[in-house]
Amino acid sequence: MVSPAAARLLTHDAGALMTRLEQVKPFALHMPMVGAAAPAVAARQQIEIFLESAKHRLTGMLSELLAWLNGPGGKAAEDHVAQRRFTVVRLQFQKLLTQFDLFADVLTQRSEHEFGVWLAGLDVLADDALAISQAPYRSPPLLCYLDRGIGAAIRRARTRLPGGGLNPVAIIRVPRERMVGSSVGGSLVHEVGHQGAALLGLVDSLRPALQAKHEATGRRQSAWKLWERWISEIVADYWSVAQLGIGATYGMIGVVALPRAFIFRLSLDDPHPPPWVRVRLSATLGRTLYPDPQWDDLLRVWSRLYPPGGLDPRIREVFRDVEQSIPDFVALLVSHRPAALRGRSLREIFPLADRQPKTLRSLAMKTKLSARRLTRLKPTAALAVLGQARADSQISPEDEARVAGDLLRTWAIQRQFAKHCGCSH
Repeated sequence: MVSPAAARLLTHDAGALMTRLEQVKPFALHMPMVGAAAPAVAARQQIEIFLESAKHRLTGMLSELLAWLNGPGGKAAEDHVAQRRFTVVRLQFQKLLTQFDLFADVLTQRSEHEFGVWLAGLDVLADDALAISQAPYRSPPLLCYLDRGIGAAIRRARTRLPGGGLNPVAIIRVPRERMVGSSVGGSLVHEVGHQGAALLGLVDSLRPALQAKHEATGRRQSAWKLWERWISEIVADYWSVAQLGIGATYGMIGVVALPRAFIFRLSLDDPHPPPWVRVRLSATLGRTLYPDPQWDDLLRVWSRLYPPGGLDPRIREVFRDVEQSIPDFVALLVSHRPAALRGRSLREIFPLADRQPKTLRSLAMKTKLSARRLTRLKPTAALAVLGQARADSQISPEDEARVAGDLLRTWAIQRQFAKHCGCSH
């Protein structure tokens, strides 16, 4: 039987866990932020429901443990068995706190002056980026937060959280150094593309097509094997270019412009294409979707910044084969028709007519790149106009940052207003 001393120890520790569990309050009770910085109602509700459900289950486990300790089961068990049962419950408590802190890290930044409101604006941009024509899915809530580093990342909705359970929202980490300018859009929409690709099952549907190409080709066989390895990142890059035009490619260059050794690094276990390939692919995707001389101009600049000469001959041959296969690969990608789209291709689900360079340049002239006028457009369209103006040297870095910040702030306020008036954003 459990000894009296062990029973007292475990009963006290279990009671202490129960007390600390009661201190895990809904975020709405202890997250100070201005209204415009608040996350979308759906996102906050999903997080609160998820955590409250976990808290309820854990409360039940603690109650059962206390009842067992003081009942016939505990009295008939040995001390080490009681300790093992308590440890299992305690580990579940730690898992709950890990998940709570994960969401707290995202939400506490909403109280930061200026940045909190900008984050809410990024949420609005992310929602718009995930919206496609006749989407066959219901978009999950998306939440953005800032962190160190040079690359963005996403913890997709409906994926497993640390400690178990499915993530109720998509959480997008945006590098602080990306804030603020049109280039933040490229990083953000790339991560949104990962969520969109998962909802459409793009990676799983594309891999058989790439494997068939790999088996059918001779000299360029290795290139198609590499495309298959890189496809998860490439579909996200495609999503970004399709939504933002050349602004996405400029944003990518801002991330991957690293020392030369990194630009040509070919790693067999990295899902990212080498930066030299990745930028060339992004520009080719852009040229295919939005024909314009600007893409060739950008590629010439990229090649001068990072000339491929001097590489090991074997590596250079791989890069040459990959480069030669880019047109065929892009044709396969944009014409791909996953089952989720019911016969439509990846080219047909994005607003390509609205993102043509000629259209964006016309909008830049009409709006005079005024944030007030740009907010009449969809968020991704407004960022595409700003990115095109940057590519055309029609806006200074200072004005670009100011306009982008004003756009984010306005989108956040508009969503807050729509929430209070009962409108949909």
